[in-house]
Amino acid sequence: MTTVVKELGEVRGPLLVFGGPYSNLQATQALFAKADELDIPLSNIICTGDVVAYCGDPGATTDLIHASGIHVIKGNVELSLSAGAQDCGCGFEEGSACDLLSVQWFNQAVKEVSTQQLDWKAALPDFIQFTYAGHRFEIVHGTRREVSRFVFASDDHSALFSDMAQRSIDVTLSGHNGIPYTRGNSDHLWHNAGVIGMPANEGETHTWYSVIEERASGEIEFRHERLTFDQAAAAKNMREKGYPEAYATALETGLWPSLDILPETEKAMTGKSLQSQLQPQLLQAHQRKAA
Repeated sequence: MTTVVKELGEVRGPLLVFGGPYSNLQATQALFAKADELDIPLSNIICTGDVVAYCGDPGATTDLIHASGIHVIKGNVELSLSAGAQDCGCGFEEGSACDLLSVQWFNQAVKEVSTQQLDWKAALPDFIQFTYAGHRFEIVHGTRREVSRFVFASDDHSALFSDMAQRSIDVTLSGHNGIPYTRGNSDHLWHNAGVIGMPANEGETHTWYSVIEERASGEIEFRHERLTFDQAAAAKNMREKGYPEAYATALETGLWPSLDILPETEKAMTGKSLQSQLQPQLLQAHQRKAA
């Protein structure tokens, strides 16, 4: 299979980056309203994949994102749906709670996504690259090597930074795991924007996106931002359509129905606000390299 990398060239102005709309139409609508409020053009908005997943509006959410013309890469769900696979491709352990629940929402989504929508998903690029304030950025879903790999804040990022160095990438923007974070060393930055379609297991019902902006100082600011939306309406829609109750409840409680994929550090954060973890990094900037 040929890997498709979309090159945007030099990008200017503030960027809005988000992951995992997850078939959550209410969250997706709220995201576009927020972008309009922040005066960020559609050409500067990037989605890290998984347009379709747990929630109840796969078709409408796909249509909204497609029609907007924003930049989108394939997530594992786009790959699975367009390939006619039998599951979402996350690689959940067979028989685990995540595995059993994913089969339910995936089968429901398959029924609601049209042939035209599948064609659009199949044509999406695998990665996006661009230059921003003199730095090379790359958008991935999981990692550059493994689309469905979960990488969390507590994981060792040294091999990822080494791979970035070999390919002359300064900043990687990722998604997939559902919990936002930023990690860096003296030369490279890994920024996970989180997802907008499902809360981040904090026990709070907002979700997360990111704004990236060059400051007057020449530094680049990476901000994790909260997104509020009508979670009651999203949950109600899921129940009316027969989607898994566990994820409808997650929208209302802010807690995941299963912690199967989480490392011990992230499991221990269940029900705790991420703000304390993200606050010290709100103004974190990637150091400008010498010319």
